[in-house]
Amino acid sequence: MIDQKSQGYLARLFTLDGRTAVVTGGSSGIGRAIAEALARAGARVVVIARREAELAATVEELAAVGASAAWVAADLGSRAGVRGAAERAVEPFGEPDILVNSAGINLRPPMGELGEEVWDATMAVNLEAPYLLGQRFGPGMAERGHGRIIHVSSQQAHRAFVQSGAYGVSKGGLESLARSQAEAWSAHGVTANTLVPGVVLTPLNARIAADPERAAALAARTMVGRNGLAEDFAGAAVFLASDSAAYVTGQSIFVDGGLSVH
Repeated sequence: MIDQKSQGYLARLFTLDGRTAVVTGGSSGIGRAIAEALARAGARVVVIARREAELAATVEELAAVGASAAWVAADLGSRAGVRGAAERAVEPFGEPDILVNSAGINLRPPMGELGEEVWDATMAVNLEAPYLLGQRFGPGMAERGHGRIIHVSSQQAHRAFVQSGAYGVSKGGLESLARSQAEAWSAHGVTANTLVPGVVLTPLNARIAADPERAAALAARTMVGRNGLAEDFAGAAVFLASDSAAYVTGQSIFVDGGLSVH
């Protein structure tokens, strides 16, 4: 059992009390798990996603555990959509201290069949939206002397498999974006890092979950012996968002059960 003294120490390390977080893609999968984790750690959370019903359900669940939360319905596939979402996101609680970019699309046609429409859509959501949101919120964080930017990437940023296509390119760019943001703002108290999932059984990977044989084969490639779950990202996200991670920046942190090194 953790005594009161230990609880106080852990709270000082990882509390997000008084912080405000914006989480894109926060109504499902990894984004939702991160939004809940940040809220439970004390942050006020604004969730951005497309589907209003899922957004409302997410915020209702967060409110049920005593969290302060709000939602913004937006399509991040256009610059106008991103900018509009950013302005609406600051209305409930003010400018954010934490930005989590988890929204993404996962279109994987074979490279020889990859057309400009899929390329443009993938880059818009997976790379340009995080860039635009960083440009909107990063300078303000730097001016205030504190901020945390967390991106959710992919194994495809590091190696090509299962038709990486435009998706892998976008995630590789996302990790480079984090390093550029870290270079620009870390001296002003703003860290930028990336969480790199392995195979995670979320709605984005529904086709894997629907194929038990394939899912088992992928699980066997990890060291842990199972595929990932959205909740596996809760602790890592809270750590990166907390004051304890002030000296961690520009990093790609793998949360993949050892898949990348097995």
